[in-house]
Amino acid sequence: MFFKQIQQHGDNFSYLIADQNTYEAAVVDSSYNSQEIIKALKAQNLRLKYIINTHGHSDHTTGNTELKLAFKDAKVVAHRQSRTQRDVVVDEGDQLLIGKIRVKILYTPGHTPDGICLLVDNQKLLTGDTLFVGECGRVDLPGGNSKQLYESLFGKLLKLDDCIEVYPGHDYGVKSFSTIGYERQNNYVLKPRTIAEFVAFMSQP
Repeated sequence: MFFKQIQQHGDNFSYLIADQNTYEAAVVDSSYNSQEIIKALKAQNLRLKYIINTHGHSDHTTGNTELKLAFKDAKVVAHRQSRTQRDVVVDEGDQLLIGKIRVKILYTPGHTPDGICLLVDNQKLLTGDTLFVGECGRVDLPGGNSKQLYESLFGKLLKLDDCIEVYPGHDYGVKSFSTIGYERQNNYVLKPRTIAEFVAFMSQP
């Protein structure tokens, strides 16, 4: 597997996933600097199959159009609740194939109603704005929901194996990626709480 974390303008991360045998590739969260992504794809002679958005905020989707123009066969993938213009609709448990690389969709609303995380070959978890290194996504924007975020974090992500690597949508932490185990031990947001306690915690100024 070819896997590249691309630092965008500011603190955004985009990701490039590719099967080096078939040369099929996917870009996750196109963000602002699509030219850098296009350059990386062409440097590896990759064919872009999917442009996957973890959610519909513009800082994650802005490069979609340019990538589609550069790679005519690429299809935009987003959750069924997303308002982003898309070609492929996904929901909880769906799977995408990039060559032989299997990407499982985890529906993780809370930051937005259309939030998804991507579990790549059961090794790497791309968390968008659901979970960061040492933090979690905010819920004070339109569509944010603390109860949904609680279920996404505690009911879904924390049930994954500790060894799974976590790759967030923003560079907000002390390092650019971590693991489920590291977050379980070190992320203050993930301290054991009831759902009522979590809602109160997230509402603090």
